[in-house]
Amino acid sequence: MAHRVVVTGLGLVTPLGPDVESTWAGLLAGRSGAAPITKFDPARLGVRFACEVKGFDPLQYMDRKESRRYDLFAQFALGAAHQAVTMAGLEGKFPDPDRTGVVIGSGIGGMQTYEENCTAYVQKGPERVSPFFVPMYIPDIAAGLVSIRYGLKGPNFATVSACASSAHAIGESYKMIKHGTAVAMVAGGAEAAITGLTVAAFDNMRALSRRNDAPEQASRPFDKDRDGFVLGDGGAVVVLESLEHALARGATILGEVVGYGMSGDAHHITSPPDDGNGAARAIVHCLEDGNIRLDEVDYINAHGTSTPQGDVAETKAVKSVFGEHAKKLIFASTKSMTGHLLGGAGALECIASLLAVKTGKVPPTINQVTPDPECDLYSVPNTMIERNLRVALSNSFGFGGHNVTLAVRKYEA
Repeated sequence: MAHRVVVTGLGLVTPLGPDVESTWAGLLAGRSGAAPITKFDPARLGVRFACEVKGFDPLQYMDRKESRRYDLFAQFALGAAHQAVTMAGLEGKFPDPDRTGVVIGSGIGGMQTYEENCTAYVQKGPERVSPFFVPMYIPDIAAGLVSIRYGLKGPNFATVSACASSAHAIGESYKMIKHGTAVAMVAGGAEAAITGLTVAAFDNMRALSRRNDAPEQASRPFDKDRDGFVLGDGGAVVVLESLEHALARGATILGEVVGYGMSGDAHHITSPPDDGNGAARAIVHCLEDGNIRLDEVDYINAHGTSTPQGDVAETKAVKSVFGEHAKKLIFASTKSMTGHLLGGAGALECIASLLAVKTGKVPPTINQVTPDPECDLYSVPNTMIERNLRVALSNSFGFGGHNVTLAVRKYEA
């Protein structure tokens, strides 16, 4: 028996705000989260701006001792998980902890911890490396910490697939509930990769925008003058449950996850194939998994990173799958406002897709000034719209050729 999988809790810590309400308001307002870097002095770098998290207080979610022993990415995950669990009405106790699990993905893990301890080792010697370095750095620690905090003894692991990590986390959690391995899951992702080393690395591969004079205009998916993505930090977590489990405890149901598709490009370590065939296959698998007709899909939250090649390849993928219906779709990118949260991006964008379906409000793609004729689908340029949406897809693609598409729809009893 296949179980329906519903969403009962959401949590966000993003460059637009430290919670769901502020982030969603920022998305609908078309507000950019990009600004000059404040976490460290970026003067030596070619790129000196990013989408940093603003207004996050870890002491809302943990004591001071814990905050010193958890990398920032894990703090974001714990904050987002707390919000999601609270919204789901599960902060007191999970009804079936043995069959409730945690999957939280991260593309990199504790990068700030890694950089700080490498510097300490080189400059001051091995005795100055923190004894907490390993558990602070490893990408799976966020899932472990959430599991420990809430006593969840079901499936527990991390997904690490670059920028598809948290989309995989939600997809695998959906699949486990659908097939009865678990009754509920806390799933999502987190990243805190805005460090000097990471910015330098992405900049040296010419992946980042260099609009230092106008950071808020730098992330411009589908615009002809786009010149790379903007790095972002944050965390995003959902609570998923089987429909039966949610109804039995009287939960408020926010929406339903109805499809999950994935594929591999088998092409190149950082670039998609020009025709986007890997992305297209992930979309097709998602539609097949959810038994979703092409004409039921009204909105796609694009991976849309603002890179010259990637945006074109994704546009071609959508056209190849949807044919004439592609012209009727909304194909917009919230990364124009949040920047790219790497391993946290998929979960954030899945939540944005769910909220769009739930509210009928669709966030814009900002910084649309000069249309790119190769990216000619409707991107909701610059100003949000209201539209009745049936099914929304969320695309996530990662270095290494990892492709994921998730599908959400309004909950109907």
